[in-house]
Amino acid sequence: MATILGIDYGKRHIGIAISDEMQKLASPLTSLSTKRGKDPASLIEAIVLLIKTHGVGEIVVGMPINMDGTRGPQADEVARFAKKLGVATMLPVNGVDERLTTWEAEQQLKEAGLSAAKRREVIDQAAAVLILQQYLDRQTRPNDVTARLEE
Repeated sequence: MATILGIDYGKRHIGIAISDEMQKLASPLTSLSTKRGKDPASLIEAIVLLIKTHGVGEIVVGMPINMDGTRGPQADEVARFAKKLGVATMLPVNGVDERLTTWEAEQQLKEAGLSAAKRREVIDQAAAVLILQQYLDRQTRPNDVTARLEE
């Protein structure tokens, strides 16, 4: 089986997680900077390199759905990014509702005793792990976990 790549797309960083080959367990992989002025094509290229290096066969992107279930501008930006990523990689890209994943990741990192500085370094990867793990856990029992990338 191929691995699955999980992405938490944020305004400053993209957190990336990867599944094991059995597609049961998500682990942190890396973070990429999305700083203002950074060429979006270079982000796609970096992700394509990760995909080739890790034998990825599918991508899961966290969709920032509002708490009331609506989509805002950030969700639209993530959907555009996911579409470009799908075209560039020719892999299936699935959107997953990511509400509260960053908050949950922050709580887990605090409980683990990480300092505020260390939490800032790994929060995006931790959120990507939660997004991907949610997707992996629900593959055997489908429900409303998959969010539409386009409306």
